[in-house]
Amino acid sequence: MAKHNNQFVRRNTQLLGLSIDSNPSHLAWVYNIYQNTGIQIPFPIITDRDGSISRQYGMFAPDVSTTQTVRNVFFIDENQIVRAILVYPLTNGRNVPEMIRIIDALQTTDREKVATPADWVPGCPVVVPAPQTFEDLLKRVEGEEGLCCMDWYLCYKNLS
Repeated sequence: MAKHNNQFVRRNTQLLGLSIDSNPSHLAWVYNIYQNTGIQIPFPIITDRDGSISRQYGMFAPDVSTTQTVRNVFFIDENQIVRAILVYPLTNGRNVPEMIRIIDALQTTDREKVATPADWVPGCPVVVPAPQTFEDLLKRVEGEEGLCCMDWYLCYKNLS
């Protein structure tokens, strides 16, 4: 995560680590990463010793452990709303390109008032919201400029 931090910063986002381990354990882990890779962790890591935050966010995997959290990624907006969650088992690493894609999709849909289809990446067409009035529906079926429609309720457009 640390070596990709600049990609998160460019998107005006902030990484934050949360662990039920102690602060000395975090320091040892951060130092070990630095010793072995030369990478410094540029984001804060919060200690959640009693697990209260982890429990509140449903981060424990009861079928695996009552003391180990699964690897969760929460996308929380500036209004403190959880917008997306990725959950990884203890045995699997995170997919940073997918995290970046989700951030790009959330920021695009907020800014442009559109939706993103499956496998969307920046530069691909977006989904235009379905019409809310009969007049808007008629505009669609009569061939609204700039739209590629599969039907009146499913239309795509390019943002560029």
